Amino acid sequence: MNTPSSSLDPAIAARLRHTAEGLVPVVVQQQGSGEVLMLAWVDDEALARTIDTGRATYWSRSRREYWVKGDTSGHHQWVKEVRLDCDGDTLLFVVDQVGAACHTGDHTCFDADVVHRVDG
Repeated sequence: MNTPSSSLDPAIAARLRHTAEGLVPVVVQQQGSGEVLMLAWVDDEALARTIDTGRATYWSRSRREYWVKGDTSGHHQWVKEVRLDCDGDTLLFVVDQVGAACHTGDHTCFDADVVHRVDG
């Protein structure tokens, strides 16, 4: 991964359970409505940048580089809260989403396909 320009608070880093690749999944949720927008990945550096700037910064597993949500699309995520789950292996970013969250242009990455629904 790229050379760090920020460093994560050691107290936060110690609470995270990373994958073998040094990553932690992030569920991204719209502030207010609670709508789930997307899933992404961070390493300690991306999380530190997110906390420092208030802009969602992720690690792209396919491109193997950092990306700040909205830098190319204009669809920014302003991070209002960062939460850690009870096991320390998943993060939740509560955001103010500007524009589409999904790279396809959909509002959320979960708009396209309902695999199963239980009525009633």
